[in-house]
Amino acid sequence: MSALPEAVQALLNPVIYPERPKKVELLQTQISFIFLADDFVYKLKKPVDFGFLDFTTLERRRFFCQQEVELNRRLCPEIYLGVVPLVRNKGSFSLNGRGEVVDYLVKMRRLPQERTMDRLLQRNQVSPQMLERLAQKLVDFHRQARTISSGFGDLETCRFNAEENFTQTEKYVGLTLPPSRFERIKSYTRSFLERNAGLFERRVREGRVRDCHGDLHLAHVCFTDGICIFDCIEFNERFRYLDVANEIAFLAMDLDYHGRPDLSHYFVQHYVNLSGDRGLEKLLNFYKCYRAYVRGKVESFKLDDPHISEKEKEATLAVARKYFELAESYAQD
Repeated sequence: MSALPEAVQALLNPVIYPERPKKVELLQTQISFIFLADDFVYKLKKPVDFGFLDFTTLERRRFFCQQEVELNRRLCPEIYLGVVPLVRNKGSFSLNGRGEVVDYLVKMRRLPQERTMDRLLQRNQVSPQMLERLAQKLVDFHRQARTISSGFGDLETCRFNAEENFTQTEKYVGLTLPPSRFERIKSYTRSFLERNAGLFERRVREGRVRDCHGDLHLAHVCFTDGICIFDCIEFNERFRYLDVANEIAFLAMDLDYHGRPDLSHYFVQHYVNLSGDRGLEKLLNFYKCYRAYVRGKVESFKLDDPHISEKEKEATLAVARKYFELAESYAQD
């Protein structure tokens, strides 16, 4: 594990925060450093370039911080507070102070982690009634979301996304992804797209491709006084402008992953009944396969991150393998 960047080390010091938290905890994803500071959360984007995402310049990180706040206020307006500059003055760092701006952070109110869906599911506290409320919130959101008539969510975009996944995971074949599984999923995906070209085109014409959340898995849904759905895709429109079937399949897949196919089925059926979108079911397994594969890919990326510990990488290895195994289970012609 490499030493943390200077700015990250500075952000672990409670004294630079305007709220003066008692302590600061650090979490990491493959693209962000996340600082838990008592009642608030600050997110710093890593200067990485994965091809589909580029945070390598200060200006790009500032822009995508602003995008993150604006887009997430659609489903979680009370949580996203704004963008805060990290400045350095005579060798000392501060937030919202005077000096040279060295980076930008997204500032959020801290949600109760024990109320996210993945944590609730661990305690067997996700009820059908909660899924009904969630389905209704998503139906309302999708109805209001901007419709995309071309350029996203169509057959060619789906093919490009899938092929990009396969290219980016080639280096993990034999590590998190057995060669036979890799070939099976690739063959299924290409065959499905070829045989169902008309279906993808029809979905676009019907207005089923919309400006969605894009990263709808259990850890991004929090049941508090209402339902807060946070951390949407801000860095690439291609991953956010989706067929709504793709979006719903993501959460359904994650319920499968966590051992609750019964809740997964209930959630999908309730969404379909509320939305009237019967065509969604024809694409469900395809998009579940795609989403499980993406999660396996994202977990695999962590293996290359020098700032993530070997212990965490060991756990990541098992998670990635399980997602890829799940992806193959959907790959049925």
